[in-house]
Amino acid sequence: MNLLHEGWTLRAVPGPQVPSAIAGRAVPATVPGCVHTDLLAAGLIPDPYLDDNERSLTWIGRTDWIYTTTFDHLPEDDDRVDLVCAGLDTIATVSLNGVEVGRTENMHRSYRFDVGALLRAGANTLTVRFDSVYRYAEAHRDRLGNRPNAYPEPFNFVRKTACNFGWDWGPTLVTAGIWQAIGLQTWSTARLAAVRPLVTVDGCDGRVELHVEVERAAEVPVTVHATVADAASAVTIPVGEQTAVLILTVRDPARWWPRGYGDQPLYDLEVTLRAEDGRTLDGWSRRIGFRSVRLDTAPDAHGSAFVLHVNEVPVFVKGANWIPDDAFPNRVTRQRLAQRFDQAVGANVNLLRVWGGGRYESADFYELADSLGLLVQQDFLFACAAYPEEEPFCIEVEAEAREQVARLAAHPSLVLWTGNNENLWGWHDWNWQEPLAGRSWGRGYYLELLPRIVGELDPTRPYWPGSPWSGREDVHPNDPTHGTMHIWDVWNTDDYLKYRQYVPRFVAEFGYQAPPAYATLRRALSDDPLAPDSPGMAHHQKAIDGDRKLRRGLDAHLPAPADFDDWHYLTQLNQARAIQLGVEHFRSHRPICMGTIVWQLNDCWPVTSWAAVDGDGRRKPLWYALRRAYADRLLTVQPRGGGLALVAVNETAEAWRAPATVTRLTLAGEPKAKASVDLDVPAYSAVVLALAPELARPDDARRELLVAAAGDTTERALWFFAEDKDVPWPTARYDAVVEPTRDRHRVRVTARTILRDLTLFPDRLHPTATVDEALVTLLPGESISFTVYADAPLDPAALTARPVLRCVNDMTNAQAAV
Repeated sequence: MNLLHEGWTLRAVPGPQVPSAIAGRAVPATVPGCVHTDLLAAGLIPDPYLDDNERSLTWIGRTDWIYTTTFDHLPEDDDRVDLVCAGLDTIATVSLNGVEVGRTENMHRSYRFDVGALLRAGANTLTVRFDSVYRYAEAHRDRLGNRPNAYPEPFNFVRKTACNFGWDWGPTLVTAGIWQAIGLQTWSTARLAAVRPLVTVDGCDGRVELHVEVERAAEVPVTVHATVADAASAVTIPVGEQTAVLILTVRDPARWWPRGYGDQPLYDLEVTLRAEDGRTLDGWSRRIGFRSVRLDTAPDAHGSAFVLHVNEVPVFVKGANWIPDDAFPNRVTRQRLAQRFDQAVGANVNLLRVWGGGRYESADFYELADSLGLLVQQDFLFACAAYPEEEPFCIEVEAEAREQVARLAAHPSLVLWTGNNENLWGWHDWNWQEPLAGRSWGRGYYLELLPRIVGELDPTRPYWPGSPWSGREDVHPNDPTHGTMHIWDVWNTDDYLKYRQYVPRFVAEFGYQAPPAYATLRRALSDDPLAPDSPGMAHHQKAIDGDRKLRRGLDAHLPAPADFDDWHYLTQLNQARAIQLGVEHFRSHRPICMGTIVWQLNDCWPVTSWAAVDGDGRRKPLWYALRRAYADRLLTVQPRGGGLALVAVNETAEAWRAPATVTRLTLAGEPKAKASVDLDVPAYSAVVLALAPELARPDDARRELLVAAAGDTTERALWFFAEDKDVPWPTARYDAVVEPTRDRHRVRVTARTILRDLTLFPDRLHPTATVDEALVTLLPGESISFTVYADAPLDPAALTARPVLRCVNDMTNAQAAV
């Protein structure tokens, strides 16, 4: 394809809301891109991610915009010339040389227009006008009647990224633009209109059922050739037909596995379309992997299961939810995705759920997942709202779903299609039924249209109507004993200890908030001083009553912060504690519970949110806690039957056999009771060992803890009998030595008292600085070495003092001062 990405300009259609500095002005435009990033590059708007600049930019989404470019064309002897638009955001009118060639109203589809008759030799002018999606959505809302949704925005009346309209973690930045590739494709005789490989495993053999559709410019026979590994097949499509199915069998291929379960071998699948005389007319290629996938939802003694099987091995999902990594998709490069995926893998994540309020991700996203063994659960794009099923929406949803199912079918990482996010739950519990008054709300999409499309186009993968969903309409959609559930009462109304009241089959969402890294806040906010309720901090807290909920969590568990530095450390710590407790509890109930998907891995801008990696790509303490809680071998102390138990979880193919000790200690490190056990945990299983009363019952709950360790591992399980706010922590005393080298600093800390959740925040000294470990509890006499990486020298004294080096003990003096 001849890409048309150069020479574009952008201008606003006149209107009273358009600022005078922009009205009538042509601005250089980047394609692919969007209006916001073009205006920002031209210096015409402030950065919408900084302070409260977002508020001053709402006019952009209510303005019509025109993109224009001129290109040269040299006519050739081809049957067809198509203008191919991979993605237009969203309500677009496309014109060539003053003649309208098509209109679009779906960001999630591609479009193709035959423009051969309109092209001129020499200069040609291409124009794309984007009408305001607000005007479009509000007109359909007024025509069809309003539908309930989670936010006062009409996102459910347009097929566009829902979170562009704002979310409880995201900015309201309603985009427009040519957001994916655009160009001219010339072809003759015929072209490959669609290629859809259904890749399965049959016994020891790999099987590719290749569905091909051609578009013709001439009624002559054409031949499709396909090869993969040592298999080849060809079929001739006769005159009058457009489709063919080829079967390729690969003998004993290496299986593709999720990360942690095996390797990820990929095979090149090549498809060629040829004319009768042997000329190559078109080609297509993808890398595929051979694996089977099925979803076990059988009834059992605990309700009904939700277990993902890959290659007939049940996989415990250690997942994270994925949102768009930027409000402006053209800024999400392959390199940026690779960094985020490395962070997911580093946290021992094995599945990413592409959430239904975002977008179908780029080819880079799924290719990276294929190569890394990261499983993908793909939501269809419906979230937190009742959606109309009338036209034009039903036909748009069907076209979008058909295109995306066919586009993604080749990727072995994709293992589950999900119909929506929280809409079935919303219809049951969010007071929708009365205001809907019998109007459509999306049920037909999730329970009829989408399963029919997946069954037709991609029967190799399971489909689940919603997240959450319990498998049947006569069971509450968020029933913990059936299917998938979301747990949001913990964040919204209850303490995080409530996670232990649930033994779900599969938790698809649960999360807890904290602010982003300090360096991220300092880049994004001009507040001076920073405070939990300073103007910028308040604007970058999008959750309803978010700060009150953060304070409720602190009050329940931790000493009162004396200043912003304390508040920042403690809220990040509380987030990490909440999610680690939840994950370890759910994993300890394997195999009743067979998956957790934490909300959320990433952020799209600098914001207080549930993310483990903030909007600038910095790891919050939650990331380190997640790495620990998602480790392949997990040792954890859990309440069981009125006492305590040691639970060992083994998510590897080898049995875990090791001596283990459990010791009850004072805060000063004096042993009070001790027991030894031999762990023998089979592959992919958990073992629960009840602890004797002398271990589980302290003499003084405020001054004692349990320490469990297995073999020679450095990881261990801790159990404190009292909340930190009630513990008389000694003033932190330690020896710290800094050893700088060329590109790093090694900070060795030796504890002279217990140090609770010792964490180093080097980004306070330089924005590039990172550290390899966090949230380390040291007993008296123990040591830890932190490795700090930075692009500049760091002050050794600052590396070993507050607020860079922190632990909960710091609050002892702060509490006295308060």
